[in-house]
Amino acid sequence: MIDRIDEIVPGSRAAAVKGVTLAEDYFEDHFPKFPVVPGVLVIEALAQVSGKLIELSVFEERGLWPFPVLSMVRSAKFRRFIRPGEQIRLEATIAEIRDESAVTKCKASVDGKTTTDVELLFVFDPEGLSDALDQDELQDIERKWLRILWAGFPEWEKKHPRKVEK
Repeated sequence: MIDRIDEIVPGSRAAAVKGVTLAEDYFEDHFPKFPVVPGVLVIEALAQVSGKLIELSVFEERGLWPFPVLSMVRSAKFRRFIRPGEQIRLEATIAEIRDESAVTKCKASVDGKTTTDVELLFVFDPEGLSDALDQDELQDIERKWLRILWAGFPEWEKKHPRKVEK
C-alpha cells in the first residue's frame, strides 16, 4: 500500500507516501462515476507505516524483531475524499510501547490537508516469534522490504547489521 518511506525515527515517528492512480483496481467498484480511495485502505496504509515504525523501535529497544498485528482502530475520522492523481502523505507517531503492544497516532494528508486521523493499537508476542528460524526469516523479509521502501535504511542497517548471516 505504500510507495516509499521518507523517514523513520525509531521510538518516535515515521512518514511515507502513497501515490494514487486511476489504475488501482478498487476504483472499478468504489465508485465508478466518483472514484475515491476506500477509507479502509487508508487505514491499512497507515497500519503498514506504523508496523515498520514499531518493528524498528522494538528492535532497537530489545534486540528482537516483533510481528505487530493490527488489533484495534480507534477514533478514526475521515475528513475529505482522496481521488486518483493525488499523493497521500502517511504519518505515524508512537504514542506508547508496552511489552506486548503498541499504540500509534496516525494522520493521512493530501497537499497539506488532513484526510484521516486515527489511533491504531497493535499486539505482538513480547518474546518475538517462538521459533528462532521463524524469527530470522521474519527479520530477513522485513529488512528486504525496508531496503526497497526506505532510502534511509542503509544508514540504519550500518548501525544495526544482521547478527546472524545465512
